[in-house]
Amino acid sequence: MPGEGTSRQAVAPLRVMLVDDHALVRAAVRQAIDGGDVELVAEAASAEDAFALALSVRPDVLLLDIDLPGMSGLQMVEELAPRLPETRIVMLTVSDSERDMLEAIGRGAAGYLTKDLSPEALKRALRGTQRGELAMSRRFAARAVRHFADLARRGRLVTGGGNLDGLSPREIDVLRMLAEGLTDREIANALIISTRTVETHVSNVLHKLNVRNRAEAAQRYRASGG
Repeated sequence: MPGEGTSRQAVAPLRVMLVDDHALVRAAVRQAIDGGDVELVAEAASAEDAFALALSVRPDVLLLDIDLPGMSGLQMVEELAPRLPETRIVMLTVSDSERDMLEAIGRGAAGYLTKDLSPEALKRALRGTQRGELAMSRRFAARAVRHFADLARRGRLVTGGGNLDGLSPREIDVLRMLAEGLTDREIANALIISTRTVETHVSNVLHKLNVRNRAEAAQRYRASGG
């Protein structure tokens, strides 16, 4: 019956993938979240294994450690966020560094959690991502708001067609290198990302600045005094 199908769809569990190189941590997180309305659908111990698996599984939430063998979690966010637009990437780490948190959010993470939170708080944060909430403590949220408010006051975040019209820190990096005449491959090597990710950033820059090509974007950057 139609009603039964709708009901089953409404209670479909939240599909979570976990990336952490410590087996003990993976076991603890698995025990904390698996069951009921949250399902751990995949695990990986390295960035290399996680990359292909995430693209295949396409989870609702990707829990990602910062310190991983092969590639840092921050680099993985930048690589995966453009490829998994429907997946909420949430950092789960021991680092309480404000810099790490801001860089993760700037690269596309939808949250930043530390490993000292309780199992109940972890599940609550994961569920909140499906309502569009940032998965982070009030302390981190306050830091993020202050940071971006400071940027806005200094004129680095501009709305409505201004100099660098809301570009992320990484998009500004790409635009700066573009203005310096670097190729996509050279930019990729400098930032330790793939050329495809560079192309995605360039496309976003052109759209946000409302310019037709890379030359106009580079000219806009130079005119802004960057």
